[in-house]
Amino acid sequence: MAGKVLGLTAVDQTSLLRIGILGLISLVAIGSRLYSVLRFESVIHEFDPWFNYRTTRYLVDNGFDKFWNWFDETAWYPLGRVVGGTLYPGIMVTSAAIYNALHAVNIPVDVRNVCVFLAPVFSALTAVATYKLGKEVQSETAGLLAAAFMGIAPGYISRSVAGSYDNEGIAIFLLVLTFFLWLRAVRLGSAAYAAATAAAYFYMVSAWGGYVFIINMIPLHAFALLAMGRYSNRLYVAYSTFYVLGTLASMQIPFVGFQPTFTSEHMAALGTFGLMQIAAFAGLVRAQLPAQQFQTLVRAAVVAAFAAGCAGLAVLTATGAIAPWTGRFYSLWDTAYAKVHIPIIASVSEHQPTPWTNFFFDLNILIWLFPAGIYFSFRQLTDHHVFLVLYALFASYFAGVMVRLMLTLTPIVCVMGGISMANVFESFLGAGPTSDAGTGSANSSTDGDRKKKNPAKAVPKRLAGESAQDGSAQPAPDGGNTQQGQSARQKRLYALVPRVAVMANFLYFLCMYQWHCSWVTSSAYSSPSVVLASRAPDGTTHIIDDFREAYYWLRKNTEAEAKVLSWWDYGYQLAGMADRTTLVDNNTWNNTHIATVGRIMASDEDTAYAIARSLDVNYVLVVFGGMLGYSGDDINKFLWMIRIAQGVYPDHVRENDFFNDQGQYSIGDSASPAMRASLMHKMSYYRFNEVMGGRAFDRVRKQQLPSSVTLDNFEEAYTTENWMVRIYRVKDLDNLGRSHHAVAALAGRRGSA
Repeated sequence: MAGKVLGLTAVDQTSLLRIGILGLISLVAIGSRLYSVLRFESVIHEFDPWFNYRTTRYLVDNGFDKFWNWFDETAWYPLGRVVGGTLYPGIMVTSAAIYNALHAVNIPVDVRNVCVFLAPVFSALTAVATYKLGKEVQSETAGLLAAAFMGIAPGYISRSVAGSYDNEGIAIFLLVLTFFLWLRAVRLGSAAYAAATAAAYFYMVSAWGGYVFIINMIPLHAFALLAMGRYSNRLYVAYSTFYVLGTLASMQIPFVGFQPTFTSEHMAALGTFGLMQIAAFAGLVRAQLPAQQFQTLVRAAVVAAFAAGCAGLAVLTATGAIAPWTGRFYSLWDTAYAKVHIPIIASVSEHQPTPWTNFFFDLNILIWLFPAGIYFSFRQLTDHHVFLVLYALFASYFAGVMVRLMLTLTPIVCVMGGISMANVFESFLGAGPTSDAGTGSANSSTDGDRKKKNPAKAVPKRLAGESAQDGSAQPAPDGGNTQQGQSARQKRLYALVPRVAVMANFLYFLCMYQWHCSWVTSSAYSSPSVVLASRAPDGTTHIIDDFREAYYWLRKNTEAEAKVLSWWDYGYQLAGMADRTTLVDNNTWNNTHIATVGRIMASDEDTAYAIARSLDVNYVLVVFGGMLGYSGDDINKFLWMIRIAQGVYPDHVRENDFFNDQGQYSIGDSASPAMRASLMHKMSYYRFNEVMGGRAFDRVRKQQLPSSVTLDNFEEAYTTENWMVRIYRVKDLDNLGRSHHAVAALAGRRGSA
């Protein structure tokens, strides 16, 4: 049959080509995230992923029941932690299910490798979900372009490289999938798709606390459609089904529990559900009343409902029935709120406002295509495009006030970029409704309709060439045909030049986007924080493995019951790699306990020793980058420790005491007395000046080191090769009841530097 290739029709060929393109996009998405494994090894990155890995291994080894009821005595000593009730289990359950499935078909794989490669695999699924979303809101071309953008966008890669075993690795896929299913449910008015939306939302709730974004975006979309007068039975079925099933399902996660019924973050969804029922009831009443009476009734009902809702919300909030907004939510509207009221939130780098350069770094040309996509959405403004515009506006704001939320902005930027590029391709390649072919086809159909509606105007074109006398056709001279043909060819040539120029420019920018994404992924987002690399002047790479060296030493050279005190940043790594009891970790649920650790670090040696002994601390770990030039060390974090401690112990720790008379944060001989006496200062610089021959210089602070540092109540147990991690043992009490200062003075062994 004509038009078939290998037995496939044109439609089948297009579908096969589309599947092939999606397959290539998925392969590129996975491959671009493997730099860290190729350069280093298959290792878990960062800090939070180590907790996820440790809990996943516990789930695989002990089963779901024990995992769900696990009380971890080695975390937050002496308090402990109820693990099953204080985490989002989605990523652990997903990895355990994959691990068990592979072993069920006799594919031996270590659970660590499943965890390492989980995020890259889900990035391919995210690209496919983005394609479905782009296709749903615009066209298949827009969907393919959006999927291609999403597959390699640095804003998403930053949390989905191999080894980045964090909740966001699967959560962004679930975010895009939930939004796609929601829009499909609204378009079809399908309870089945709405139920699927609720199921995807439940999976999202189990995976990441960012589910709050979904449970506010979907109600916002429904409310906007109501306000625009676009209420329909399809919207009612979709939202009511989603809200009821999604809310009931989300409450099955212990960490969420009954929050959807009483927390402020969920009240918008509940209020929109109520409005939806009112709108449905109004439609029923409208069919029974005259128009004038119905309008009067609606006005009165709206005013009464609004007043009752506001009054009820105020009363319930004042009485505590509805919990107030959390500190993290307030920090989204007031970027200075956390620094003043909750410094532990402000101390996290990913909670800082986003520098404008990050938008270009993580999005590249998409930052220019993004507003064009919003423009094209406004031109159509269907129910789907209303959602896209709302998503774009709110995600842009939140991404501007918190670096971490670039993750939620990236999907909509990719979709808007796909819509923009699809319009360009369809216009300049003649592949869509705005092309010449499409316009001609549309015009032909319109002309045919007009001819049917008004036959008198349907005059054949040949009449223009007929003689007025006898009606015979008068052919034009050959010279005229030749001139017309040349003129037509010139017009086509003139039309081709700008098309080629425009498409060449866009193809160049797309190639540069791919190059930029590869470079950013390779240079910025593929280095595990537990393993660092530096480059020598001759170009050779030097691996800095001090973190694992220190954790391995603790694992092999300390008692299994040893308690290790460190700043909370390193708690998950200590538990995962050293397998030792910690006082605080990255869960940061107990501000007082963290402030106590900060007070120990900020106190003088004797006070710190007394508090450490009261908490049964055996070892103290500090990270020091002064020798190597590592700026992420504890001295640079020390001010945040002081601020957090001051919030709980204002009578014992004051930030101003740690600045010298010139108001400088100095660590040398000009440092303030409180700074030089602090345990953090002593443990960082103890013996450093001696080792460097008396001329040591802090390469991070760019300051000369203090001339003398003494330490008596703690003894140096281990310092790593590059002096990045230093471990001190807390000395036992003297057998004769003497102070350690007196013992050191008597023995003449006071350490100095």
